[in-house]
Amino acid sequence: MADINQSGLLTVRLVTSDRVLVDTTAEAVELPSMSGYLEALYGHAPLLAELGAGEVRLHGGASGNQTFFVAWGFVEVLPERVTILAENALHPEEINVESARAELAAGEKMWQEAGDDGEKYDEANALARQAEEKIASAGGRRS
Repeated sequence: MADINQSGLLTVRLVTSDRVLVDTTAEAVELPSMSGYLEALYGHAPLLAELGAGEVRLHGGASGNQTFFVAWGFVEVLPERVTILAENALHPEEINVESARAELAAGEKMWQEAGDDGEKYDEANALARQAEEKIASAGGRRS
């Protein structure tokens, strides 16, 4: 797909190490960075950010309106293109909610047992946040 277009649409790619989840165009892309949600539109200033856990939302263009769960990685935003490199990315219907609830319980237990270890607190918080975002992305549906 060409990076430069005259349609005012962003070229959007969402990839993990083992697959391409989406390669399309969109009018807008919302995504979770480590410092909060960002929205990219055509012509956005170049940006490289660390990806957090949450939902990527595509609006308009060939994508229609789509959402994906992502966790950790990086995003590169250029005026005509958004490339999301995620450690973990799923379509909402691929999320096993019961498994995510078990991950949340494990994260909460790890947090309770962390004691004075700051690294364990950080790991526990990351696990719990990822699980909470998976559950939210799946809409709380049962698996």
